[in-house]
Amino acid sequence: MGESIVIVGAGQAGAQVAQSLRQAGHEGPITLVGDEAQAPYQRPPLSKKYLAGEIDAEGLALRPDAFYEQNRITCRLGVRVEAIERETRQLRLSDGEILTYDRLVLATGTRPRRLPVPGADLEGIVSLRGIADVDTIRAHLQHPSRIAIVGGGYIGLEFAAVARKLGHEVTVIEAQERVMQRVVSPAVSSWFEALHTGEGVTLRLGTAIAGFYGTGRVEGVRLADESTIDCDMVLTAVGAQPNDELASAAGLETDDGILVDAAGRTSDDAIFAAGDCTRFFSALYNRSIRLESVQNAIDQAKIVAQALTGGEPDYDPVPWFWSDQYKVKLQIAGLSPGHDEARTFGDPATGSFFVAYLEKGRLIAVDSINHPRSHMMARRAVGKPFAEGLLPEG
Repeated sequence: MGESIVIVGAGQAGAQVAQSLRQAGHEGPITLVGDEAQAPYQRPPLSKKYLAGEIDAEGLALRPDAFYEQNRITCRLGVRVEAIERETRQLRLSDGEILTYDRLVLATGTRPRRLPVPGADLEGIVSLRGIADVDTIRAHLQHPSRIAIVGGGYIGLEFAAVARKLGHEVTVIEAQERVMQRVVSPAVSSWFEALHTGEGVTLRLGTAIAGFYGTGRVEGVRLADESTIDCDMVLTAVGAQPNDELASAAGLETDDGILVDAAGRTSDDAIFAAGDCTRFFSALYNRSIRLESVQNAIDQAKIVAQALTGGEPDYDPVPWFWSDQYKVKLQIAGLSPGHDEARTFGDPATGSFFVAYLEKGRLIAVDSINHPRSHMMARRAVGKPFAEGLLPEG
């Protein structure tokens, strides 16, 4: 009958592992375990089209329900795995059930980081990770409101764009000196800052949070400089942390993520991992990395399926990401931290340009703003010595 494979995590990576296993000819039982009630769905549209009401929950689904039945993939949804018993190769579920596996895949994803400040548990302070989160937020957005967003990264700015389009007052509070500071150049940050302020968003940059205040429900944000911002709702978008506690409790090696090799194999040969929860060595960047992206979730899941069906894959990707804000598409190929030179191509005033990041003359990343051609070329060029013709002229 073939080995029994259990996949913990019913997100993009977990669903892709299951699909790829069947495509690769695996005939044994496959069980997909997820702690949400919904079948696997796309997360990127949550802060964009789903939040704006442009698509419904059905439109988020990765596959129709019939797909799992037709491919003999058993979905155990709405339950958590509470423990991994490696010696007996068993999983303890939150409903008391015991699952036995021959091979196990962890695709447990991430969760929003919490702000350890007073008042963080007040009603009206929300994060954005799953369908239930967005449904709660959409209820808040039914009436005109003042919204404070803590965090000027992708999620915070995407949410700001949707909230402004819906007519709400929006203030973005960012502890760093510029938006998206960890991932883009000053030129790209300043362009997006101008975009958002032009749409009516108030930006408070280089500003730390001291806490929140309100009676039962949030009424405002208290800043480190003792000033306050009155609001009716707060979105916290200060990054994500990997769900690696289950792996760590089972004795697997972790370090801000589940440590895996180029085949997605953990420190236990019977257990693999894929997606946002993993950390692996990148030969391309000569360092350990953890990626939070759809690209990584899908591609690493395919690698794991190859390894589980007898292949010897070697995963060393060029990462890529995207963000939609208003009518602007930001596409990123590669990782820019560590660059020693940034070159801007095209005229930012036109709304279509790109920035190339170099390290010792080697192209390591490209940010493309409404410039899809440079993004597609960059995905093939990252890692190569920078030379004329490697990217479009602008």
